[in-house]
Amino acid sequence: MPGRPPTRGRRTTERKGDVRERAILDTCEALLAQKGYDAMTVGDVAQGAGITRGALYFYFGSKQEVVTALVARTVEHLWERSRATAQTDEPRQAIAAAMQRTVELWNEHGLVMRTAIDLSLTVPEIGELWKHTADLFIAAITAVLERAGIQAGTRPDQASAMARALCWMIERTFYHASQESRENLQKASETCEHIWLISAGLIT
Repeated sequence: MPGRPPTRGRRTTERKGDVRERAILDTCEALLAQKGYDAMTVGDVAQGAGITRGALYFYFGSKQEVVTALVARTVEHLWERSRATAQTDEPRQAIAAAMQRTVELWNEHGLVMRTAIDLSLTVPEIGELWKHTADLFIAAITAVLERAGIQAGTRPDQASAMARALCWMIERTFYHASQESRENLQKASETCEHIWLISAGLIT
């Protein structure tokens, strides 16, 4: 099985559970909702976290680094919630659980997820995080498809290629639906689940 998403480096591991860093990241997420990435400043983040700008720079070198760390924290939560489904024996159960956990995280942190997608093409660190996370889910979806009887391989009708298409379909569908309402996100999740089940040959 693939490993965990890349974390924010050695410093982060050393400061795991650090209250101040959590406050910075929580403030950043709130400011994304209030102001958006472009309008948000390092000063805003520092003020919201109750620290000086200089203290913030002890943890992060720029606004971009703060947002990258926030994305890393969020995708790690996504993977932690979903990785067990790749080891579930029954494909229907695995698919239902994966979609449920994914929709829960998009409901909680959809803005961060959309920001990650928006910045993935222009911020290399975020792009790497997002691609690696997608690769983990593609591997997990592939495993589910293979357990459902889809042939392993990379041809268009084989598990790896189908998993890649399913992963990016889910990402784009959730991106748009999460901007509308929780109800629409749930409906979008059910549609994606239906398509995944058809792809796995579990329904017709």
